Amino acid sequence: MSSEPVNVNDFKELARLKLPKMYYDFYAGGAEDEHTLRENIQAFCRIMIRPRVLVDVSQIDMSTTILGHRISAPILVAPTAGHKLAFHEGELATARAAAAAKTIMILSYSSTCSIEEVASSCNAVRFFQLYIFKRRDISALLVQRAERFGYKAIVLTADTPRLGRREADIKNKMIAPPMKNLEGLMSIDVNSDQGSKLETYANETLDASLSWEVCPISCSDSFYFYFLSSLGIIFYHPQDIMWLRSTTSLPILIKGILTHEDATKAVEGGVDGIIVSNHGARQLDFAPATISVLEEVVHAVKGKIPVLLDGGVRRGTDVFKALALGAQAVLIGRPVLFGLAAKGEGGVRTVLEMLKNELEISMALSGCPCIKDITRSHVRTQHDKLPSML
Repeated sequence: MSSEPVNVNDFKELARLKLPKMYYDFYAGGAEDEHTLRENIQAFCRIMIRPRVLVDVSQIDMSTTILGHRISAPILVAPTAGHKLAFHEGELATARAAAAAKTIMILSYSSTCSIEEVASSCNAVRFFQLYIFKRRDISALLVQRAERFGYKAIVLTADTPRLGRREADIKNKMIAPPMKNLEGLMSIDVNSDQGSKLETYANETLDASLSWEVCPISCSDSFYFYFLSSLGIIFYHPQDIMWLRSTTSLPILIKGILTHEDATKAVEGGVDGIIVSNHGARQLDFAPATISVLEEVVHAVKGKIPVLLDGGVRRGTDVFKALALGAQAVLIGRPVLFGLAAKGEGGVRTVLEMLKNELEISMALSGCPCIKDITRSHVRTQHDKLPSML
């Protein structure tokens, strides 16, 4: 490319030119025919913005609060694996860029820099993303390390009982990137003569039995619960969520929710937040685009816990649309990786600043001086069109 990037999509081509094909495909690819990968982006294009005029927008305030933490704009850094495949400083560079943008980075369990290294890289609010392993003691240890080093929440990824069929990785015989957090705890070396070694590793180590299965809550240490149970009222919670809760005092968000049924179970299970996500379209192809089911999840939650959205966000207008449909914030994954690959820490800073600047313009041109002014009436979806035509 002969010129500097002017939007986050430009970083994708810069990254493609810089990265080895195996690594670019690992970051860019989706599951099977990649229908959901394309739909994550295209679904935003089918939502129209309904701007208001003659509103005082001389001052725009994009700041918001997530789980009590103030951030400069409702744009977080999503958990993504293997940042050192993109840039030699890896997650340390990403963490510094997120801190400079005054936002939250969610560190992946499969980061190429350790929990401790990222924590010491800069002063910022960070969350930690977790899978549940067959060896629960390893998952518990990771959570405890994150809490000890100042991470403010745990993000449980719930959509990966098996790894999705990522055909580019299979063709490239993709190996698992170095996972610094698992050193001394678990080997990532696997024997696989065919296909993706990353897929083989995930299928051998991740706990596919994780479920919503419930068990009664103990009432022995609470007179209130004891009194209710004496009346025949018994409280049930998902035992796997209860197990995770027993390992930490941090709030728990669950990532990978796409339906009102699972959103309802998440609320009943006592989680502290939901991330509407299809894993960047890397798991089940023909799963819905996240923006297309956001409102379904928001309605199920009924304001009891925050709902965030992950997947397909490439423009400030996309952020605006997600907020209008009920998300508290969005997560950015691939654009961060492409920015990192193209220009290191500076690239990530630029990606985040571009999205913030575009959101600011979208808010001004839509008549919304602050985040709370963005409402459902500011967008029209395909579902809205039929009643308007009758």
